[in-house]
Amino acid sequence: MKRIIRFTACTFMIVISAVINGQTANVRYRKEISQHGITWTFDKPVESGQFITGDWWVTGPLKIVRIDPQPGPVETDNTIIQSNRWGDTSLQTDTLMRNGSMIVYRAGNFQGYDSRNGSYRDSCNVKLPFLLGTNLTLVSTISNPTLPVDNFCSKIMWEGEKKVRVTLKTAAVLTCLKEAPPPDAFRPPFACSDKPIFRAKDIQWELLPKLKPSGDVPSFAEFEQYFSRCWIDHLMSWEQQELVPNENMPNYGREHARLISIASLMLMLDAPREQKEKLTLGLIQHGIDLYGTAICGGYWNEGGGHSSGRKWPILFASIMLNNQELLNLPATAIFQEDTQTYYGNGWFGQKVLWQMIFHHGKRDPYEEKPPDKWEQWDKTSESYRICCTSSAWVGTALAARYLKAIKLWGHDAYFDYVDRWMQEEDPYAQTRGDHSRPGAETTTFDPFVTAMWKSYRKNAPDQEYSGKNFKWVWKGNSGIWIPN
Repeated sequence: MKRIIRFTACTFMIVISAVINGQTANVRYRKEISQHGITWTFDKPVESGQFITGDWWVTGPLKIVRIDPQPGPVETDNTIIQSNRWGDTSLQTDTLMRNGSMIVYRAGNFQGYDSRNGSYRDSCNVKLPFLLGTNLTLVSTISNPTLPVDNFCSKIMWEGEKKVRVTLKTAAVLTCLKEAPPPDAFRPPFACSDKPIFRAKDIQWELLPKLKPSGDVPSFAEFEQYFSRCWIDHLMSWEQQELVPNENMPNYGREHARLISIASLMLMLDAPREQKEKLTLGLIQHGIDLYGTAICGGYWNEGGGHSSGRKWPILFASIMLNNQELLNLPATAIFQEDTQTYYGNGWFGQKVLWQMIFHHGKRDPYEEKPPDKWEQWDKTSESYRICCTSSAWVGTALAARYLKAIKLWGHDAYFDYVDRWMQEEDPYAQTRGDHSRPGAETTTFDPFVTAMWKSYRKNAPDQEYSGKNFKWVWKGNSGIWIPN
């Protein structure tokens, strides 16, 4: 790497023209960096720049002496605690910490951002001055002073869900590397100390189909914004629903999956590359982050609808970058779409079934039993099948078919189940008896997804299934896969 250095009139700034792998990038020495309202100040100027998606990198190690807004206690906490429909809340009245920062060494059940959440541990919180080592990412936040706040994706939400009770407003990430990355580098995963560099030059743009739009296409500018900031998704608990920054990401898995479904289908459209480029970069970056979280112990098998939408972005990133490394996930990385679908003998003759794994305790499969024999928790499971999971999976399943990713996905029941959900003709009408088909089936919450499915599912490319058929069953304090 050849560097030509010149000093400027700015006290703490040096401009560098760096020739990296034949490409030129502007790199600067800065004593402070700001993003999304958060400012990091260092004890001396450090080499810095931005990844292709806009997040900042620095070379180090380096010492951070100040973060604004400043982390620390508040004098009073006026948070009004409200329980959800189950009588649960992760919120508490507490003044110890707001605007916290942390290094996510492992995915888990604790965070150091805001002490109003029961998942807060002061040991997770970064104390200043702080020596940020290489191959580490600092996640810094701004807390919401009052609740509720606008839902991240309020435009697609129902009136009663346009406001949410999350304690964080925004988050920004600062990645410390040993040396300057290439100018087209994606930000490496924010979690853990493994910082692989993936590059935009490797994107296989030709793989994206060119489907004629069906229905009203959402705004590309709006969806670019949805994927413009890091989704802080390392808290492996339903408690993240009341924590995550409402300016960065959705707080519920159903909306994780809905946004992923819609965005993925938008990228399947016959639109100019320049129109799809920013959204493609954002979805790939999200997949890289999820990959890193999975490598560091992440799993998405929380009950109800909390954990949907995490698998496809990883696979999408792997496909688009033609990179097998992103598929090397540990056995601990399990995904809700897989654990909730399996093959069996349903009460009205269906052969691919849905199940609840855990929700306020272990839940048993229920679709083998006729509704007359359902207990109350079976009825609750059925309500989550309809309200919070199935409808949100549809666009992803269609996009995966068009990128010929069924075999890569590795759980065939997921695709067959989505087909069952969306099948317009009901082959089981005679065997349902007095229990009619739920009205929610054959459609989704998102008209664009429904229209695209009806237009394009029939002609989706034929492809080989994986042949990997397993069922997730509860055992001990978690679960295991058994042949299915």
